[in-house]
Amino acid sequence: MIEYRHAWGEERVYFLDASGHMQRIPASWTNVVEDPFVMIAAGRSPLRLEELLELADLLDRFKNGEV
Repeated sequence: MIEYRHAWGEERVYFLDASGHMQRIPASWTNVVEDPFVMIAAGRSPLRLEELLELADLLDRFKNGEV
């Protein structure tokens, strides 16, 4: 990684590719920026609230024979 900065409306990571040319990709495609939820949960919760609600809905539909 050469640089990390805000460009084109989002955070981007700049790096040199195998041929030495500078490239850029969204930082969200990398592990440069750690998800705040992952940091705060510190391994105590693998699922976010939205994911838990989706799981509860799926289990309810499964229980009712809809899945």
